[in-house]
Amino acid sequence: MTVIDRPTVLVTGGAGYIGSHAVLALTDAGWSTVVVDDLSNGRREAVPTGVPFLQADIADGSAVEPFLRQHGVTAIMHFAGSIVVPESVENPLKYYRNNTVATHSLIETAVAVGVRHVLFSSTAATYGAPDRVPIEETDPTRPINPYGNSKLMTETMLADCSAAHPFNYGALRYFNVAGADPQGRSGQVGKGSTHLLKVACEAAVGKRSHVDVYGTDYPTPDGTCIRDYIHVSDLAGAHVAALAALIAAPDENLTLNCGYGRGFSVLEMLDALDRVNGTPVPRQVGPRRAGDPPQLVASNRRLVERLGWTPAHDAIEHIIGTALAWEQRLAGQE
Repeated sequence: MTVIDRPTVLVTGGAGYIGSHAVLALTDAGWSTVVVDDLSNGRREAVPTGVPFLQADIADGSAVEPFLRQHGVTAIMHFAGSIVVPESVENPLKYYRNNTVATHSLIETAVAVGVRHVLFSSTAATYGAPDRVPIEETDPTRPINPYGNSKLMTETMLADCSAAHPFNYGALRYFNVAGADPQGRSGQVGKGSTHLLKVACEAAVGKRSHVDVYGTDYPTPDGTCIRDYIHVSDLAGAHVAALAALIAAPDENLTLNCGYGRGFSVLEMLDALDRVNGTPVPRQVGPRRAGDPPQLVASNRRLVERLGWTPAHDAIEHIIGTALAWEQRLAGQE
């Protein structure tokens, strides 16, 4: 087993959904972490006690740079950004500002302080509507919405800057992230979430009257979109393994799909939630939503082979159960 020197890791967006789970995974594994988050879509209480925290925009180098220097940060996990596909279609400038331009500033800061490793939260939306599934990392990247474009632009920036400066990078292309920390320490809280399982669980606990099904005329077996759902804790574990790989091979960059290599349709997910919940959740069928490809399923072969990654939370009923338990906890707190 290779022993690596573990640097202090900045987690941007570490008070948000995926970022907070990455902080948990890092701290559980004994890494030193610090967090920057502007709290526009995160919660201060999601950051564990004892983890240094700075409330700031990642584009604000005058705030972020001294924070990184103070804590000796030499690695970054970058989650901060905007993630709602339909909103990106309606407001593309917000996505190019929050995702692409802000990351440009973060990279400048990283170079200035001597960061050696950057792990970027990318997305399967970089592939657009793929010609085939499962999708390989070498398949064409043709985004069909500004969200995917903004993330692909960031990957390009990282590749160019890594060639010009002494850092390596990883781009993890997520498929559909779902579930919550099995210990109940964190989960999805985002304001105005559009994620299917989050919305459906909110309906299950009475916070919504129903769950919308956007389109039943896609070229799939039941007419609804198919997605590869990965548990957020498995995804966080993949981040820790990917960062260790970047540190162990400082001249190598990584681009990896993060999914389970299987897909569930919207209706299959809702049927599974009904089974876990024990009571059907009301559904309302509507027209297609802008920017949604019919099917996104990962090939995770490279992730498994390169990182030795093994999922621990991949049963769909378990994913749904953790999401529902988190939503029930939230409902009891309000």
